[in-house]
Amino acid sequence: MSFETVRVVKNVRNQINRQVNCETANLQKTVNAAVRQLESIRIIERHQPLRDLPPKLLEVAQLRLDNPDSSLQELMELMEGRISKSGIGHRFRKLEKMALSYEPMGLEEFM
Repeated sequence: MSFETVRVVKNVRNQINRQVNCETANLQKTVNAAVRQLESIRIIERHQPLRDLPPKLLEVAQLRLDNPDSSLQELMELMEGRISKSGIGHRFRKLEKMALSYEPMGLEEFM
């Protein structure tokens, strides 16, 4: 009976560790993406006023500047569902592409 108890405790501990590791990795990905997005916006700002961006790109750029720690899900909620997470991500990819056109090596350390 004690052998079975030890086995169950180890199994539960291992499951918890896997879940924590997964959540930590997801949080790190979210943070890395937010940092890369902020750097993209800063690069663009160095080369043109943000107000010259197309309105949809300006909207997500300003949203990211106002909420640097938010996930795409949280940004979507702040936009009250007017755009999906996928749509927000697409706009950030456009901003990253624009930033790379200004400074091809500018995001290298964030990739």
